[in-house]
Amino acid sequence: MTEDLRCIFLNSNPTFRKRRGFESLLTIQLKSFIWPENTKDARTIQASLKDKIKIIPLKKEPKFIAGVDAAFSDDKIIAVACIYHYPALTPIEDAFAVAAVTFPYIPGFLSFREGPAIIEALKRLKNKPDVILFDGQGIAHPKGLGIASHIGVLLALPTIGCAKSRLVGEYKEPETKKGAWSPLWFHDNVVGAVFRTKDNVRPLFISPGHKIDLQASIDIVLNCSTEYRLPEPLRRADILSKRIKRDQKDSGDLN
Repeated sequence: MTEDLRCIFLNSNPTFRKRRGFESLLTIQLKSFIWPENTKDARTIQASLKDKIKIIPLKKEPKFIAGVDAAFSDDKIIAVACIYHYPALTPIEDAFAVAAVTFPYIPGFLSFREGPAIIEALKRLKNKPDVILFDGQGIAHPKGLGIASHIGVLLALPTIGCAKSRLVGEYKEPETKKGAWSPLWFHDNVVGAVFRTKDNVRPLFISPGHKIDLQASIDIVLNCSTEYRLPEPLRRADILSKRIKRDQKDSGDLN
């Protein structure tokens, strides 16, 4: 790994460490949860967790916003979590985890493929995020439980789905200016927003995941968006996951 990445990931290494604080909280929260290895069990879990989703106003103004993303290399997944001060958008901490892929790629089941590694990356953070942004869906999902909702329920944290493409629903194209949005309808319900984060770029598909409502989700994504299509915490996680993948392949760590 290059020297600059070691600096960025000063508090991280590929071996998971035991740490009190946020990691201990997540360990307790996940104590009874077992990740499935087949779609039958995954569907059962989706049905069970869906009933626990809470789409409610955010209880307090967030101080820390995290973005999480993952990259794949053969049978490995590299998950990254990046925390920013909010609303200043100052990056304060990054962490990553490398894990074996244990679930196949099946549309609608992304959380079972990426979830274990993402949670390991989140465990490695010293600071607890108040809201987590995901490169995927919240409730705008065929079963109403995208990766943002799934992980949000497991961690009991507010989460937002921030997907690059639509998975379900119908919508009208929003205006081309930054901040414009139109509702995403699915089964006669508004499940998200088709949201423009930059003038004249393709919109993102925003949907609340857990313990947050649509308006707060839109507001946070807008406040986290600067000159790029992706909000900054997600953009940083995307860049770093790809950089780690490249550096570890070059060093042979992913072989």
